[in-house]
Amino acid sequence: MAGLTHFDGKGDAHMVDVSDKPVTSRVAVAAGSVRMARDTYDMISDGRAKKGDVLSVARLAGIMGAKKTPELIPLCHPLPVTKVAVELALDPDLPGVQIEATVKTTGQTGVEMEALTAVSTAALTVYDMVKAVDKAMEIGRIRVKLKDGGKSGRYEAT
Repeated sequence: MAGLTHFDGKGDAHMVDVSDKPVTSRVAVAAGSVRMARDTYDMISDGRAKKGDVLSVARLAGIMGAKKTPELIPLCHPLPVTKVAVELALDPDLPGVQIEATVKTTGQTGVEMEALTAVSTAALTVYDMVKAVDKAMEIGRIRVKLKDGGKSGRYEAT
């Protein structure tokens, strides 16, 4: 299990000790999408969803998801999240919703998991808001686009 920090020498899962790491500014950006039927897209675009404003509710859910990450992912450190921004954009070419989350902290470990959780939670909320009319929606392409700060430096997806 060489190179995998969440496993010890015996192969047992453990929480990484970050106490000796310096406190640095860190940021992560993640993205994903929800593909849906054209009629569902039109319903969201026209503001006709029976549960309300789909994109606003999903944005708030994404922010909440980022803040709850250490409660959901067993080996994540609780971090002082200093910023969470979740953007949702209607994309007629999917058709569906593109989601991007930016999370910042000043701490001893990164916020990639918080950004991924924000996107995932927002996508699940979009699904929940309109599943009554489109159970075939697809949540996908959830990925880290940018990570910066800390020992490993900057990663930017190509």
